[in-house]
Amino acid sequence: MDRAQKEKLVDELGQIFESSGVVVVAHYEGLTVAEMQDLRARMRDAGGSVRVAKNKLAKIALEGKPCESIADYLTGMTVLSYSEDPVAAAKVVVKYAKENEKLQILGGSMGETALDSAGVTAVSEMPSREELIASIVGCIGAPASNIAGAIGAPASNIASILSTIEEKAEAA
Repeated sequence: MDRAQKEKLVDELGQIFESSGVVVVAHYEGLTVAEMQDLRARMRDAGGSVRVAKNKLAKIALEGKPCESIADYLTGMTVLSYSEDPVAAAKVVVKYAKENEKLQILGGSMGETALDSAGVTAVSEMPSREELIASIVGCIGAPASNIAGAIGAPASNIASILSTIEEKAEAA
């Protein structure tokens, strides 16, 4: 790899570190090509990406970035998993690591917050962006249905009172 290619890679990695909601660093030693492709496919389906880069170039790209603290994890055979959604990449990596012991989570970052492996696991247990949006929509919709029910209830009460009065008037 010549100098221009290395500079381009450092720029790309810098963009990843700046724009990602979460970056997870893991050792992948012993993973087969098929297993790595499976991880990449799962990450792609979740809206994230997987990147293998030289640690030295990744450390250069981290300089001055909010997640600079993950530089300590960049030793050995490391893979970077990242996504804009602050939870997606962590969910995929944690699930994959449970299924495949060869992938060992070292840590990561969520913005400026450094995460150890337990922190990455904790982040993976949080609801995703889609789950939060569905929850918020449900909360917004519930009061509207309650209001509609409250508005409709007095009308039905009035109708039943009127029918009762009518029945009494007919009986008399």
